[in-house]
Amino acid sequence: MSREFKDWMEKMARLDYIKPDEIPNMDLYMDQVTTFMETQLAGTKRTPEDKIMTKTMINNYTKNKLLPAPQRKKYSKDHMLLLIFIYYFKSIMSISDLQEILTPLSGYCFGKKGSTEAEPDLFAVYKELFRMEHDYYYQIKENVEKLRETAENSFVQAEGEEGDFLRKLSFITLLSHDIFIRKQMIETMVDEMRRK
Repeated sequence: MSREFKDWMEKMARLDYIKPDEIPNMDLYMDQVTTFMETQLAGTKRTPEDKIMTKTMINNYTKNKLLPAPQRKKYSKDHMLLLIFIYYFKSIMSISDLQEILTPLSGYCFGKKGSTEAEPDLFAVYKELFRMEHDYYYQIKENVEKLRETAENSFVQAEGEEGDFLRKLSFITLLSHDIFIRKQMIETMVDEMRRK
């Protein structure tokens, strides 16, 4: 599993993130939005056939009030930022949880002209969150390495294919449990936000 693990970590290090300075400063039509997202996030696809974001998805996000309607069929930089947030959050949050997070974010920041530290615009929020995520990557890498070591030291008596399978299963289980606990924390926080 050591060689495989190294390959997995290298793949994780190459994951595509949309850097703040890569976000267009001009309004885009729907086709341009989907092309931009597809190009920028292609490395996050599980299979080549996967779609990052489709017109139907974007229209549904607007209908579900996750995304403000475009102005004259054009999507602003703030629309793009919200779509990026939606893309990253949608794999672990329900639509209603996304609404609970994005509605206040849009209310506070969407379309705001000018940014201060006390009252950031949406781009400033994205930049800060991107910086935090980027810095946090190394902590995640260390944590995952510890989980791998724990898994490698399980089922030490098992050999061959069966031993490899059981250790890989241990690693998958530890990663899944970590995700499960974090998802529970997110849901608890969102539920508390909803009650306020």
